[in-house]
Amino acid sequence: MTLLGSVPDGYREAVLFSILALCWGSSFVAIEIGLEYVPPLLFAGFRYAIAGAIVLGYAAVATDQVRPETHTEWLAAGVAGVFVIALYHGLLYLGELYVPGAVAATVVSTAPILTAAFAGVILPEERLAPAGVVGFVLGLVGVIAVVQPTSAAFTSEVTLGVALVFGSAIAFALGSVLTRPFKSDLPIETLQAWAMLIGAGVLLAWAAVRGESVSSIAYTTETFLSFGYLTLVSGVFAFFLYFELLERSGATQVILVSYAEPVVAMGASWVVVGYVVDSLTIVGLLTILAGFVIIKRRALYELVRSTGIGRPTPFATDSRAADGCSSARTRTDGGVEFDSSDD
Repeated sequence: MTLLGSVPDGYREAVLFSILALCWGSSFVAIEIGLEYVPPLLFAGFRYAIAGAIVLGYAAVATDQVRPETHTEWLAAGVAGVFVIALYHGLLYLGELYVPGAVAATVVSTAPILTAAFAGVILPEERLAPAGVVGFVLGLVGVIAVVQPTSAAFTSEVTLGVALVFGSAIAFALGSVLTRPFKSDLPIETLQAWAMLIGAGVLLAWAAVRGESVSSIAYTTETFLSFGYLTLVSGVFAFFLYFELLERSGATQVILVSYAEPVVAMGASWVVVGYVVDSLTIVGLLTILAGFVIIKRRALYELVRSTGIGRPTPFATDSRAADGCSSARTRTDGGVEFDSSDD
């Protein structure tokens, strides 16, 4: 599927990158708005049930495999659904009950750094070099800057919210690492659809355990706008953008979307809800970004040396064949699958 066909080829990657960052960065603010009217886990569960069904319909048309067939493929979809969709979004939505979307986006941007750390511990073929440890520590320092630790802060709802959102980043990172060993030829569209559907089922079951009820939903204009935007724009449309950008540019360039998202979220928070982030939140984001740059310094150097927008980079790869594992490309707004082998 080729989107933005009218855009000149030399500019298409930049346009795809910008629109994807806008879709996923603004999703944090859309979540913040929707949580005023919908219980968090029901909100996330219904969103991904519908988005998953739509993406599955697309997979049925665009691919030759509409469902996982082997034990490995089902396991990959299950792990991605539980960690990358259910736990990530469940904790994120719960966290946004206490912190603004812009703050949540900043904390979530630690996911690539956390992925590198988990890969170094869990995967025997990867290890975190000293520079990677420095990058990981900088990521944690960035989160602490967002919390702004004082004696009052550690007893506040903000700390609880940041802890929940940081837990969502941990879940996403852990899911990215755990799916990496699964080798399969399952099309990324099919994997993504089933991960969404499995994750939606877990979220709705979690909502029932938590006592959330459909009767508590307030059916307002804001409810429908927020839900529709998250499902159709930040969900379905953005995933199609992601599929194309990944195939055109490769994983390293797509990872950078994760660091554009907080900037978009900050701007959207100011425009839509009038929230202005403070200087320490910006310092935290820059510190997290510095940690990422240290970990991915070689890949970023090669990316800068490449011939530029619209021409092949050393990381261009087909999303179905990368690392021999389609599941490594499972994605959700707010985090990016991360390859730590660069360090």
